[in-house]
Amino acid sequence: MNDIFDDNFLDFQAPMDSDAEFIPLLSPEEEENMHTSDYPEDLPILALRNNVLFPGVVIPITVGRDKSIKLIQHANKRDKIIGVVAQKNQDEEEPGFDDIFEVGTIAQIIRMLKMPDGSTTAIIQGKRRFKMKQLVQSEPFLRAQVELCKEPVAPKKDKEYIAMIQSMKELALKIIQESPNIPSEAQFAIKNIESSTFLVNFISSNMNADVFKKQEMLEEMNLKEQAMQVIQHLTLEVQQLAMRNEIQTRVKSDIDRQQREYFLHQQMKTIQEELGGSPQEQDIASMKERAKKKNWNEKVAKLFRKELERFQRMNPQGAEYTVQLNYLDLLLDLPWGSYTKDKLDIKRAARILDKDHYGLDDVKTRILEYLAVLKLKKDMKSPILCFYGPPGVGKTSLGKSIAESLGRSYVRMSLGGVHDESEIRGHRKTYIGAMPGRIIQNLKKAESSNPVFILDEVDKLGRSNHGDPSSALLEVLDPAQNDTFYDNYIETEYDLSKVMFIATANDLSTIHPALRDRMELIEVNGYTVEEKIEIAKRHLIPKQIEAHGLEKKHFSIAKPLLESVIEDYTRESGVRGLDKMIAKLIRNQAKEVAMEEDNFSPKITLERMRKILGPGRKKSKYTNNDVPGVVTGLAWTSMGGDILFIESSMAKGKGKLNLTGNLGDVMKESALIALAYLRSKASDYGINDDFFEQIDLHVHVPEGATPKDGPSAGVTMLTSLTSLLTGKKVKKAIAMTGEITLRGEVLPVGGIKEKILAAKRADIKEIVLSVHNRADVEEINAAYLKGLTFHYVNKMEEVLNIALI
Repeated sequence: MNDIFDDNFLDFQAPMDSDAEFIPLLSPEEEENMHTSDYPEDLPILALRNNVLFPGVVIPITVGRDKSIKLIQHANKRDKIIGVVAQKNQDEEEPGFDDIFEVGTIAQIIRMLKMPDGSTTAIIQGKRRFKMKQLVQSEPFLRAQVELCKEPVAPKKDKEYIAMIQSMKELALKIIQESPNIPSEAQFAIKNIESSTFLVNFISSNMNADVFKKQEMLEEMNLKEQAMQVIQHLTLEVQQLAMRNEIQTRVKSDIDRQQREYFLHQQMKTIQEELGGSPQEQDIASMKERAKKKNWNEKVAKLFRKELERFQRMNPQGAEYTVQLNYLDLLLDLPWGSYTKDKLDIKRAARILDKDHYGLDDVKTRILEYLAVLKLKKDMKSPILCFYGPPGVGKTSLGKSIAESLGRSYVRMSLGGVHDESEIRGHRKTYIGAMPGRIIQNLKKAESSNPVFILDEVDKLGRSNHGDPSSALLEVLDPAQNDTFYDNYIETEYDLSKVMFIATANDLSTIHPALRDRMELIEVNGYTVEEKIEIAKRHLIPKQIEAHGLEKKHFSIAKPLLESVIEDYTRESGVRGLDKMIAKLIRNQAKEVAMEEDNFSPKITLERMRKILGPGRKKSKYTNNDVPGVVTGLAWTSMGGDILFIESSMAKGKGKLNLTGNLGDVMKESALIALAYLRSKASDYGINDDFFEQIDLHVHVPEGATPKDGPSAGVTMLTSLTSLLTGKKVKKAIAMTGEITLRGEVLPVGGIKEKILAAKRADIKEIVLSVHNRADVEEINAAYLKGLTFHYVNKMEEVLNIALI
C-alpha cells in the first residue's frame, strides 16, 4: 500500500480547466440542507469500478462505458441527480443489478468536462445514502426504485466521539506529513473541515482502502462506529508507514556511503527480518530438509547435527559464518552412500572398447577380466590400475570407455605439477581459504561414490616443503585402507573402496616406489604404422571433419598418402601429432569450401599435401655406412621407441677414451665395460695388446643436445669399438639393443615393442636381442613383425659374429 489516500485526494477541489470555479468544502448548514432535501424515488444507477462515493464528498469520474455516457448525458439535461453504486467486480464490463452493491449514494452532477484525449470527466458530489429496492429498467442504462436511508447524525456533547474526531484528524495529518507522495495542500483541506460528519465521510472516501472496506463504512449507519473503523484503518497505516521509515533509517545508519552494494544487502536483510525470516534461518531450514534425504551413517549424521548447532549460534557478520556455511554445504553435497548401478554386460563392454580404441588387445583383455570378476563377485574392491606408456596412445580415453561400459560417472584429476600434500588431503577448515582435497571435490562433482576416477600424469607429481603428495596418495590408492580415507577439511572418514581409480603415467621410474607397489601396472605401447592408419580412418579423420564443420564428401585421402603423413611428418608412438597433421589438412579443405573455390577437390594429392604440410621432416632412417665403427642401436624414450647411431674413431695417443653426446652415467659405464671386455679379448680379434696404449678412442652419440641414458647401449658400443679396431664393417640394415657384462654376457632390456616399432619405421631388417627377450617379442602381434629377422644371443661373440662382415 503506497499511499494512505488515493490519487483523487484533491481532484475535487477544483476542476481541471483553468476557468473552473473553486468548490468550497461543505459547511454544517449546507450539510443540513443536503440531508433534508427531497430526491426522486426512481433514479438512474451509475456503477463505479473501483471507488465508493460518500455523502458530501466531491469526486471526478471518467465516463467511458456506453451505458454510463448515455446516463450522464440524460441526467445532465434534466435534474442532474443520479444514483452512484460501487460494483463488486471491477473487471465486469456490463454490470447488472446483481453485480452492484445494494447501498449507494445519491449524487449531483456539478460539472461536465471534455478532456484532451477525447474522454468525458464528470464532477459529482454525494448527497445522501439510499438502498435499492428493485430494478426498473436495464436499457439504455440501469434505473432502480430506491429508498432513502436515514443519514447518521453526529452525537452532541459526546466526549468520546469528540476525542475520536480529534484523533482521526491527527492521524490523517501525520500520514500526509510523512508520506512523500501526498501533496502538502491536503493538510489544508483536513484542517478546514468544520463538520465532523463530513470529515468522517471525506477521509473514508479518500483513504487507500479497497472497495469492500469502503462499502462497509458506507453501509454503517452509526457515525461513531464508522469513525472507529476509519481510526482503525488509519492507525494500521501509520504503523506500517512508521515501520517502513524505521527500516530505511536503520539501514541508513548501518551502511558506509561508499559501499552501495553493502547498503542494498543490509536493506534486504532488514526487510527479511521484519517479515519474520532471516537468511540464516532460511539456510538452516534448507539444510535440515536436505539432510533428511542423505544416506549417511550415524557417525556422519552426528557430526552434521553438531556442526549445524554450532552454525545456529554464530553471528552472520562473523568471519567464521561463511566458512561454517561452506563446510555444511559440502557435507550435504557429498554423495554419502550413493552409488550408480553397474551395467555388467561384458559383451557390451567389449564392443565399446573396440569401438573407441583400435589395437591395445592386452589392455582390453585385462579390463574385461576385471569386469567379469566384478560381475561374479558383486562386491569386489576396486583394484588400482595404472596405464603407462608414451603420450598420445589413449591412456586417459580408456578410462572414459570403461566408465561408459560400466554406466558410472567419470571424473578426471590431473596430478601434473601438484606439489602440495593438501591438494590430496585438503586443508584444515580453520585456515583462511581452506578447501577440501581434490579427491573429495571430484567426488562431489561426480555425484556418486563409485565413479571411474582418472588420476592423470601420476608420474609428474612434485614435492615441496608443503609435503609429499605421492605419500598422501598411498592411502587413496591402497584397496585395504581407502575405505577410511581421511580428508582434513571434512574431518571424518570417507569410503573410497568402491571408486575405480585408474592412474596414467609416461615413465614409471619417477613414481614413488611405495605408490608404484600399490598399483597394477598395465603397459600401453605405441602403435605400428598399420594401426595408426586404422586409427586415423576410424577415429581421427571423422572427428576432425565434424570439428571443422565439413561433411564426409569434402575430404578424402588415399592410404599411401596417409602412410606418408605418418612416416614423414610425425615421429611418435601415439597419434597426437598425427591428429594435428590431419587437422591441418582438413582446415585447408574447410577454407576452400568456405571460399567456394571453383576447382575444389575433396581428394588430397601428394602435391597438395606437401604444399600444406611442408616438405616433410627428417626421419631417423637407417643410413648405409661404409665406414667401420658406426652401429645402429635401439632406445626407449618417453615418446616411445627410437633408433640412435653410435660412432667410434681413433687417433694416435696414450690410450685415452673420450665420450661425447650428452651421455648419462649408465651409458658411460657401458662404454667402459665394452672397452674392458674388448681389451680382455684383444687376441681373439687380432688386436695387439700394446695397441690400446698407442691410440686414443672417441665414442660419440649424435644429437648431443638430447640427454641420453639407460642400460640398452652396451652391445651397440662394443660392436662399434670392435668394428673400428678390426676394420670390419657392420652388416647393412641391422640394429641391436642389450646390456653386457665384463664376462661378455648379453642381458635383457625393456621397451622391446617400442624399440621394434622404431626399427621398423627406420627400415631396419634385422634386430639383435638377448635370448631372454624372446618372450617379449612373442607377445607382439605377428603382423607387426612382418619383414623383420630376429637374432637371439647369449654372448657378445654371437653379436659380433652376426653384426660384422
